[in-house]
Amino acid sequence: MHFVRSLPVLSVPLALAASIGIAVTNAQTEVVPPVAHFHHVHLNATDPDASIAFYAAKFECQRAAGPDGHSAIHAGHTWILFNRVAAQPPSEILSAIWHIGWGAEDMPATYQKQVDSGTRFETPLTDISDLAGLAPGKFFFAYVDGPNHELVELNTAAHHHFGHLHLLSADPIAAAEWYHQHLGLTIVGRQPQRRIYRGIQVAPSASLQADDVRIIIYPLEYARGQWPQNWQNRKDFEPTAGRVIDHIAFSREGAEPGFMEGPDRVRIELLGPVSD
Repeated sequence: MHFVRSLPVLSVPLALAASIGIAVTNAQTEVVPPVAHFHHVHLNATDPDASIAFYAAKFECQRAAGPDGHSAIHAGHTWILFNRVAAQPPSEILSAIWHIGWGAEDMPATYQKQVDSGTRFETPLTDISDLAGLAPGKFFFAYVDGPNHELVELNTAAHHHFGHLHLLSADPIAAAEWYHQHLGLTIVGRQPQRRIYRGIQVAPSASLQADDVRIIIYPLEYARGQWPQNWQNRKDFEPTAGRVIDHIAFSREGAEPGFMEGPDRVRIELLGPVSD
């Protein structure tokens, strides 16, 4: 496999931009490439079959033959692929990929059902309604401890499908702009002001939409506050490659397949157009 170099945002005449199908978002300088579609999350696992069985049993998704020909998980329009590794991959939150998540219409009932079925939780059911500006009892989350200690969030939502990817960044606003400029993703939220919630910094932050997947970006300071023992003498993120959540992937019309490094050392695979 080869690597695709990250390129700066193009500056081209408006007529030329229109002729090659690039959407112009700023009449002076900015053009956005064709929109990329969220394709998969790739995990490293010591026993992919066991991981697949876990996801198929615990969440709204199905075992299926993946695009790479191996067994995988199909969750709506998103794939979760697995790479077999000999030893437990690093899982501490030292890279910019924090967790993946599913929704739950009735979060307390979903949580209890998971507990009754033997699911291990890294964080129990927690009411964070005030974070979203809601009355108590309206918004909950919990973190499932996955088969290789990847974090899987369950949170209150209007659906029970695969719903989001949560990243961390040294500069969430700039990171969101990068995904917009390089992959054409829509920025749906920006919070540039610093915000502290229950003693932990949660903003500046940003969010993007990639098909039916919300990509949320929190500040690096969140990791420093939440896991101080891991970040005491650390200045930057570890690369995601080789960790429990190895990389994320997008497909795009006309893309040259390969890998690129996104903001904060996130490994990103770019694919040509693919079907579900």
